Amino acid sequence: MTGGQAIDGAITPLTGGTANRGLVFRVGQTVRRPAAPYRAATHALLAHLAAVGFDGAPRLLGADATTDTLSYIEGHAATSPLAEETLTDAALTSIAGLLRRYHQAAASFSPAGYRWPRAIPARFTSGLVSHNDIYPANFIFRDGRAVALIDFDLAGPGGISWDLAAAARYWCPLRDEQDVTDTRQGRALSRFRLLLDAYGLTAAERAEVAEAVVPNHDWDCAIIAEGVRAGHAGFIDSWNENGETMVRGRRWCQAHGRALRAAAA
Repeated sequence: MTGGQAIDGAITPLTGGTANRGLVFRVGQTVRRPAAPYRAATHALLAHLAAVGFDGAPRLLGADATTDTLSYIEGHAATSPLAEETLTDAALTSIAGLLRRYHQAAASFSPAGYRWPRAIPARFTSGLVSHNDIYPANFIFRDGRAVALIDFDLAGPGGISWDLAAAARYWCPLRDEQDVTDTRQGRALSRFRLLLDAYGLTAAERAEVAEAVVPNHDWDCAIIAEGVRAGHAGFIDSWNENGETMVRGRRWCQAHGRALRAAAA
């Protein structure tokens, strides 16, 4: 998330969230946010990432009954409207590189013994704790490069293909052309190929990413739908703003399934 400059401990709201909209603040060089729903698992994952030297995630600095205090990461989150520097091929390559580094760091973390949030489809689960919320606002950019991931509330046992399918949906992006009004218009398939090339995958892994696109879309939509049914204002606003785009996006992904598989080959 991003917001205005915080000086001498001033409290600055950070924007860009859905579930925690209006509840996350920067205080000096720290971020205060509601305690993660599955905080024992999330805290253990963040501690592991710090221990192995991964610098692309916030550090957990403290926690009480209701609040987590995290380190503030310099840069800006990719909130809407997306800055031009986040839409370039170089930016997409940096997203792939950041995800690869995260997956390498998380590979030595065992998810056993913790309760995790919503499970992903079993066929896309390898045991790796993936981020599972590759929404643009959860990326921090500096100088046109993705340098960090934030908001690990949905992290849990998943896999490389799951995170990359989400990255493709949001960043290539894989959606109806009428909903792509920036410089990425008409380049979904070439950017999909670029994302997979930049990450570096086996042929089987590339094919799995293509197969995960529609299930990943449905998984995201189910989370939003549950939030809407629960009367959560952030999810209601998200659906009102993006619901039609998401419906068209699913139709596009289904219609272009063969083309996505060919681009991944």
